[in-house]
Amino acid sequence: MKIFLITRVVPFFLQLFVKFIYFTSKKVFHHPKIDENESFVVAFWHGELLMQPFNYRKLKLNGKVSALISQHKDGEAITRTVEYLGIHSIRGSSSKGGAKALISAIKEIKAKNDVAITPDGPRGPRHSVADGIVAISKKTNARILIFNYKATKYWQFNSWDKFVLPKPFGTLEFFIQEPLDISNMEMEEAKELIKEKMLENAMQ
Repeated sequence: MKIFLITRVVPFFLQLFVKFIYFTSKKVFHHPKIDENESFVVAFWHGELLMQPFNYRKLKLNGKVSALISQHKDGEAITRTVEYLGIHSIRGSSSKGGAKALISAIKEIKAKNDVAITPDGPRGPRHSVADGIVAISKKTNARILIFNYKATKYWQFNSWDKFVLPKPFGTLEFFIQEPLDISNMEMEEAKELIKEKMLENAMQ
């Protein structure tokens, strides 16, 4: 019964609440001009995950994006919620199912779709960058799009990622940076640049 609640009931009501927040908020978008036929690796912090489906859909109305989501039980509720919001999922992380997830992500990009990843997920440390995002980008030659958003009114959880849940009737400011090319960088150099760029518009 508990598993049913976590994986079915909670995600259904959560996605309704997320949609209510979005549609009752003022929206401001800071987006680059891109070729909609180009496939990207989309990056956002774990704590800013909840509203990113709307950020993506504003950029690519008809695009397909699959998010790498942890195989841990806590990933199930997130998977179900974002599926309601039009985001497909690839199950796996750096700590569990990583090789399988990496292969699936590469296949998605080669199929001309986008792949989304939280570089500090599934368990942190907060605002850290694991190797996966660099590996996917380099193996596919896909550039990286960095997503952030800021909310004027929000709840912030006392979790490792300081998860942010915006409140209704505020302002949501969405950011996507110019595509980032790391093809000629070494692993640590690329990770440092990605972190620097992702922190520019991050909620603290």
